[in-house]
Amino acid sequence: MYFDKAEVLDRSELEKLQAERLRKTIEQAAKSPYYRESFKKNNIDSSIIKTVDDIKRLPFTTKDDLRSQYPYGLLTKPLDEFVRLHASSGTTGTPTAVFYTQKDLDTWADLMARSMYAVGVRRSDVLQNMSGYGLFTGGLGIHYGSERLGCLTVPAGAGNTKRQIKLIRDFNVTALHIIPSFALYFAGKVREEGYDPAEMPWKIALIGAEPHTEHTRQKIEELLHIKAYNSYGLSEMNGPGVAFECTEQKGMHVWEDSYIAEIINPETGEHVAEGEIGELVMTTLTREGMPIIRYRTRDLTRFVPGQCKCGRTSRRIDRIVGRADDMLIIKGVNIYPMQIEKIVMAMPEVGQNYVIELFREGFIDQIKVKVEIKDQFFVEDMRVLQGLQKRIAAKLRDEILVTPRVELVQRNSIPKSEGKAQRVIDLREVEN
Repeated sequence: MYFDKAEVLDRSELEKLQAERLRKTIEQAAKSPYYRESFKKNNIDSSIIKTVDDIKRLPFTTKDDLRSQYPYGLLTKPLDEFVRLHASSGTTGTPTAVFYTQKDLDTWADLMARSMYAVGVRRSDVLQNMSGYGLFTGGLGIHYGSERLGCLTVPAGAGNTKRQIKLIRDFNVTALHIIPSFALYFAGKVREEGYDPAEMPWKIALIGAEPHTEHTRQKIEELLHIKAYNSYGLSEMNGPGVAFECTEQKGMHVWEDSYIAEIINPETGEHVAEGEIGELVMTTLTREGMPIIRYRTRDLTRFVPGQCKCGRTSRRIDRIVGRADDMLIIKGVNIYPMQIEKIVMAMPEVGQNYVIELFREGFIDQIKVKVEIKDQFFVEDMRVLQGLQKRIAAKLRDEILVTPRVELVQRNSIPKSEGKAQRVIDLREVEN
């Protein structure tokens, strides 16, 4: 039932292993210019780690720290010992670069294979990777994990839905790796091409790369007739494979033999109570070329209390509910885009796409939610549409405490993206 015995280690054994690996990580990190200076400044060495809880004595690392050390300030080995780099997808400013030795890539592939095994992918499966390849970690991370597991792997890449469908049918693809927003778009295209998703060979979808709600997952499963499993990763921690659901679909298991996860109050930096939402902080435990300690991800989540019925002993994190730095403030109210998605995607009349627009009237910031409506509900009777519009606005008001303007639009009228969906469009600067 398990890919690696580390998945079912007794908690005391696991925490002992974490403390041991944390001490080694500190020793390795001290070989980099950045951490050598940081540890010297804060009077830190590996001897201060007696238990895993002593991680709280170490300073945080932020994205600004990574950017300030671009390109080589976090490396612990000579450049000729590295075999790959990935970089952040940001298009402005200094990016963050992450370097990998061959050992780092092997460890990452093992974690990905473990993740895929946990949701039922086996050597006999054919996996189609519908994610972009390149500097983005998602594509290659899944690819190497699939090959490590022994699957026949189809590196289809992103886009070109007709080709995707043909490959799936021709090679009897049983597992997909697909971004959630593209999965919804893809489901519609499958039907437009005249195919019934229930008759397609796929069984399992690995979804991630962008936050999504449980309602979005359910809609993907319903539209594609597939089991969709959530995952979490970030390039600073290798990429995908940091945490993954099992077949129970009740939280993502953090692979704690390779990472230490903490959840803190974003304002104070202190640990929050069990089950409380806070900012996820991650530390690598098995990376040799570029270890990162107490990295503030800015992702907001919580630890799921209790142990999973699957028998794995690692702690689970809930799906990402937003980011500490993507919060919208409208009329003095803090709003996360995921709150809006949770409402609109749960309504049966809503189609597969929506977008949030921020604009300004006079000196007041306003919010508008454009929602695509399924064809059968987009009728000529204006009273029906206005009633639906009011219902959506009221449900959103109850959730976000601000009444947004709601605009109902026809299917496919909101521009689609074959990469990560752009859910928030800020028109305030344009208008000024």
